[in-house]
Amino acid sequence: MIVPLTPVRFLYRGVDLFGKKVGIVSGAKRFTYAQFGERCEHLAAALHAHGIRPGDRVAYLSFNTHQLLEGYYGVVMAKAVVMPLNVRLTPPELITILNHAEARTLVFENDFAPLVDHLRKACPSIERYITTDDKIPQADFTYEQLLAEGKPERVDYLSIDENSIAELFYTSGSTGTPKGVMLSHRTLYLHGLYVAATFNRDDDAVELHTIPLFHANGWGRPQTAPMMGVKQVMVRRFEPTTVFRLIQEEKATAMSLVPTMANALLNAPDLGQYDFSSLKQIHIGGAAASPELVDRMERAFHCAVMGGYGLTETSPVATSARDKSTAQYNDDIDRIHHRSMAGWPLPGCEIRVVDAEMHDVPRDMQSIGEVVIRGDNVMDGYYKDPQGTAAAMTGAWLHTGDMGVWDEENYIHIVDRKKDIIISGGENISSIEVEKAIFAHPAVFECAVVSAPDPKWGEIPVAFVVLKPGQKLTQEELLAFLQQRIAKYKMPRHIEFLEGQLPKTGTGKIMKRELREKFWAGKERRVQG
Repeated sequence: MIVPLTPVRFLYRGVDLFGKKVGIVSGAKRFTYAQFGERCEHLAAALHAHGIRPGDRVAYLSFNTHQLLEGYYGVVMAKAVVMPLNVRLTPPELITILNHAEARTLVFENDFAPLVDHLRKACPSIERYITTDDKIPQADFTYEQLLAEGKPERVDYLSIDENSIAELFYTSGSTGTPKGVMLSHRTLYLHGLYVAATFNRDDDAVELHTIPLFHANGWGRPQTAPMMGVKQVMVRRFEPTTVFRLIQEEKATAMSLVPTMANALLNAPDLGQYDFSSLKQIHIGGAAASPELVDRMERAFHCAVMGGYGLTETSPVATSARDKSTAQYNDDIDRIHHRSMAGWPLPGCEIRVVDAEMHDVPRDMQSIGEVVIRGDNVMDGYYKDPQGTAAAMTGAWLHTGDMGVWDEENYIHIVDRKKDIIISGGENISSIEVEKAIFAHPAVFECAVVSAPDPKWGEIPVAFVVLKPGQKLTQEELLAFLQQRIAKYKMPRHIEFLEGQLPKTGTGKIMKRELREKFWAGKERRVQG
């Protein structure tokens, strides 16, 4: 018998098998999986009563909360499309996205009330505004009022079209105009299975939702967790002390971080004041992690720390740098080096590193090509953008725009974004490689390397560096440190020390485009083909 593949099945497995267990922790609120499932049913019924029909977009402007998590199920149970928004976007960016998606409902936290004033004037498709907090003038009614209107009823998922779109995520915008990534029920179900098969084999795990849930489900955990009976702890806003406290109080076993988050934890003054003994795994992705970062994290948290890789377009997890029985490490340095890579594919996902003609490059960890991905986790396309979808695909293979190398064990190592490769005097320079060398200096808090135009070399690498509080470092001292780590032609020609922090997207990725614009404004830059 063919049963539709839908994440709704994950929810009901959690309700049926782990109904009495506390499944969701959000601030002072705690819900069993039975209670969580009932709230999702209330939401689905209420949305239907308010005229939401199959395929309608329901947008969320929220930090990590139980209401947002409920949206991942209640909205799709109503056969609508859940659309979490990046809370760090500007009003014009959000207006563009909401109008492009033609969202009919917006659920928001009162923190964003001033922003909602702008949206009400500029987004004619939105018919109702719902606050998750106390009633305010910007809202038509509250979230709890909405739920009260819905009669909880178990959804017959046999009526769901597994190929219909369940979620719509707009890319972070770090690479240009955001695109709406469509993920179907089938895609999400299979991705959730593969994540569960790789990481979540027990029902006593406790997952910290440290990654914002508008980032492709915070790495796909909301689907996997109910199926496996995992307790989900919402980290409303990332702040090191809050994360430390929740690890200790909730006995968290796993969390996911982008490198800038991991770096913030390592440099928090109260790092050593909490009990981290429950932690088993920390996953680092969203940007390349350096071996130094992985090593520092393992020493600080005393658990397995591994890199990973994926895109919004791949649901998002495609690889992880977990151990592989056929890959032997020469020593602990080699082990850390492997743990900092993108790693090898999850089940159901094929990955290659190819040249411009789609031929595999040699598996020598030296030959650079573009990473392409084929599998059940790949998106169903860009919303209302068939040309953009076609441009991203060669047959069933998704072009990631990431440049990488690989080996005989299918370990993938990302060397740079295609457009972030610096071509200087005919030589390809990986900005990530230079950044890792800079980050190894003990005085450096964070850094970014971009290209700048040069009349002789075409392009040269320049670095932006933020130092740790109380540290001092000159350009000459940093260049002397780098001489032992990277070739001369890769050395930054200019280093700019910044106060505060580097510009970042809502998911913590450094916005190199904004840094690069300082040098390339009004000039045309050639991107590696």
